[in-house]
Amino acid sequence: MNQTATTIRPDEAAHFGALAAEWWDPKGSSAMLHKLNPVRLEFIRRAIDVHWGGDVESLRPLVGKSVLDVGCGAGLLCEPLARLGGEVTGVDAAAENIAAASQHSKQSGLDIRYMAGELASQNIGKFDLVTCLEVIEHVADKPAFLSELASHLAPDGLMILSTPNRTAQSRVLLVGAAEAVGAIPRGTHHWDDFIAPDDLSELLTELDLTMGEPTGIAFSPMKGLHLSADLSLNYIASVTAGQGADQGS
Repeated sequence: MNQTATTIRPDEAAHFGALAAEWWDPKGSSAMLHKLNPVRLEFIRRAIDVHWGGDVESLRPLVGKSVLDVGCGAGLLCEPLARLGGEVTGVDAAAENIAAASQHSKQSGLDIRYMAGELASQNIGKFDLVTCLEVIEHVADKPAFLSELASHLAPDGLMILSTPNRTAQSRVLLVGAAEAVGAIPRGTHHWDDFIAPDDLSELLTELDLTMGEPTGIAFSPMKGLHLSADLSLNYIASVTAGQGADQGS
C-alpha cells in the first residue's frame, strides 16, 4: 500500500472523538457497543481456539501472542484482549479516544500501548491477531485500508473483522430507527458505506487473504444481541493469510 494514502475521514474522527468522554459509560452514547462487546468477544474467543488449537478452558489463550486492534476507540475491546493474555496495541484516528483509552487502561492496571493517527504512519510491525470491528464502514478507502491491515498480519496470524451489512434491513434499523430513538448517536452510520460480505471477501481475496464463513450479529427481544445465521444487520468473520481453512462458525 502507498504509505501516504489517507484512510481517515476527519469528520468521522471528530464524530467519535467527541464521544470519548462517554465511551466507558454503559448507559452513555456508546451503550450499544457495551452490549455488542460480549457478543464479539464470544466469536473472537471461538476463532482463537479454532485457529491456534489451544486449550478451550484456558482463561488466557492469548499469552505469547501480539494483538493489534485498529479503530480501538477508548479501548473497549483492547482491555478484554489484554486480560486474555495478549500483548495489545490499539490504534485510533481520534487522539481524544486514545487519551481516554490510556487513562482507563492505567486505572484498570493493564499495560496496553495506544497510538493515534493513520495506521500506515505507525511503525509497529506484524501481529498474531489483528482485530478491526465496526471500522471498515467509516474509512475513506476500503481497499487501501484492508491492504494496510494485511501488512500488519503475521504469516500464521488471525484477523477478525466485523461491520454492518449493506441491506434494506440495515438501512431501516441501523441508520433510521437506531439513530431516531437514540440507541446510536446521530451521524454514526452512512448506509452507502456499508459493505456486503461477498464484496468484503472479494477485496480480501485480492490481498491473498481468505475470509471464513461470516456469522451474523442479530437482535431479538428475547435474546438481545447474539451470534446468528442471520447476516441482515451485521456480521463478523475470521480472516487468514492465503487459502487457509475457513474459520467461521
